[in-house]
Amino acid sequence: MTPRRSTLARPPAPIVPSRTHASASVRSLAFWSSGARSIGGDATPGRTPSIHQPIHQRDPTIASRVARSLANLPTYTPAVSDSEPTRAVLIPVKAFSDAKARLAAALNPHERSTLAQSMATAVVAAAAPLDVWVVCDDTAVATWATQQGASVLWKPSRGLNGAVNEGVADLAHLDVDTVIVAHADLPHAEHLEWLADYDGVTLVPDRHGDGTNVIVIPTDSGFVFSYGPSSFQRHQAEAKRLGLAVRVIRDDRLAWDVDRPEDLVPPNWGETL
Repeated sequence: MTPRRSTLARPPAPIVPSRTHASASVRSLAFWSSGARSIGGDATPGRTPSIHQPIHQRDPTIASRVARSLANLPTYTPAVSDSEPTRAVLIPVKAFSDAKARLAAALNPHERSTLAQSMATAVVAAAAPLDVWVVCDDTAVATWATQQGASVLWKPSRGLNGAVNEGVADLAHLDVDTVIVAHADLPHAEHLEWLADYDGVTLVPDRHGDGTNVIVIPTDSGFVFSYGPSSFQRHQAEAKRLGLAVRVIRDDRLAWDVDRPEDLVPPNWGETL
């Protein structure tokens, strides 16, 4: 089937999508000590998060600790392949310069931008060996994505839900059968590929059971994404509306997203992100 390239609008600077697979070995971040996952509709999280060092005001040592902890991020190393992918990872990425405003009490704008880019890099690495597509509307993000070996879906002014819905439709036109949609602020993500081993819908909620950090769907399912508060419940309802089986994965690493200052210190870990 010939891809309908007209659906993939480009940013001002030309970006050529790379049809590649990765062969990298994904290493967990050094400051992850242990984790557990459970599978099932009413699975219990492997560990109940508890913040040991909540941060409510700016700590002058945060910047150096962030840099130290992110110094050895895993990498996504693509290798050319002639095979056609049937699975892919889609990562919506907001402009790094605008990301993580709620961390302002702990990090200055440059530090927040650096952290956002580092976390997104970790998620790209976790996607190996699948093809990675970054959906964005920022030229700096598009440049970063191609440097990582990912392909770009340019979706200006769509908002998160619009960009993801259109991105999944584009991948369907490129003969991708199953897509893993992962948020870009999951610094401890690793080995995303196994999540695609299910015929229905897979949902990975955040540690509060409110948001949806990872969603895996068949691209031809007609699934409509609805991120925002209580998205986990809405996404379950959407799968039910479509008559699709739902698998809920509760995974410590994937459940930990970073939105607030206290999220910079995960439970039982000695290092700040």
